[in-house]
Amino acid sequence: AREMDMLLSTGEQVSVALMAMAIDSLGHQAVSLTGGQIGIRTDSTHTKARIISISTERIENLLSEGRIVIAAGFQGIDENYDITTLGRGGSDTTAVALAAVLGAARCEIYTDVEGIYTADPRLVPKARKLTEIDYEEMLELASVGAKVLQTRSVGLAMKEGVVVQVLSSFDEPTQDDLPGTLIVSDGDLEAKLKETKMERQLITGIAHDKNEAKIIVTRVPDKPGAVASIFTPLADAAINVDMIIQNDSKDTEETDVTFTVPRADLARSVDILEARKEEIGFRRIITDTEVAKISVVGVGMRSHAGVAATMFKTLAERGINIEAISTSEIKVSVLIDEDETELAVRVLHTAYGLDAPAA
Repeated sequence: AREMDMLLSTGEQVSVALMAMAIDSLGHQAVSLTGGQIGIRTDSTHTKARIISISTERIENLLSEGRIVIAAGFQGIDENYDITTLGRGGSDTTAVALAAVLGAARCEIYTDVEGIYTADPRLVPKARKLTEIDYEEMLELASVGAKVLQTRSVGLAMKEGVVVQVLSSFDEPTQDDLPGTLIVSDGDLEAKLKETKMERQLITGIAHDKNEAKIIVTRVPDKPGAVASIFTPLADAAINVDMIIQNDSKDTEETDVTFTVPRADLARSVDILEARKEEIGFRRIITDTEVAKISVVGVGMRSHAGVAATMFKTLAERGINIEAISTSEIKVSVLIDEDETELAVRVLHTAYGLDAPAA
């Protein structure tokens, strides 16, 4: 993992150096910096490091000299001065973290889409672009499969109060009228809706994630501590477990435990559990990678009943079987067969009234 970080961090270093050269050729002074040169300190969890602190002294000195600073995203250094990376989409987190420590008015994220949509427009042609969305809804959407922003970047923006604007790299924004989607606090969004006399949508968006894998640990002893013996070693290995189901075991002294992990962590998860088979006491492990997670997200469901019922009924009418369910205050997620992903997202998008009006 350490050597992978050393390797993967070079892509950003090439990019920032070329960017600095291009800006210099246009007659401006630019300087590129790696995460370590900036002073981004992280923990030592290679490939998934977390930012501990950022020194702003060097950046501020360069800015005061009139230099344009180009920072390599996605990377930092740990206490041993080893290069670390922040995980997939980590450049978003770098951008938000720098905006926070420098006190920027806004953090603009340029990407290959025009903003945040009610669903993936490649799957749902009738998906609508959102002008604004609050941190909490964006955090849930990012965590359940919306790939526009990294989950950690949204969480950091919410914690630090950084206003984030998601924009297309191909648009020509002006200072007065930025396109894209603005990510703000719930209070700011409510105030704007009140000002424009618009009612808040019950469901803000629908996300899907095909990078899930299902694990079934069979015939686990039904006793206190058994489930902890499964999930503690996975947590120690920084593997994120999502949906969890434990079968009822009234008539036996054993139970089956089903849960999902990121597909990339499946092999490692199985190895960790197999190494502790005697300690846990399970019979065998069954895995399935042909699954997808579908989620509906919206702050409006806090005060409205029937959101989950609508989801279950809509999927049932199309013959789509639900394999697992998880919920939060503003989200309902289900696990289904991967082949039914597109159909599920489209019918739910229509069922919740999210389709864009016909032109």
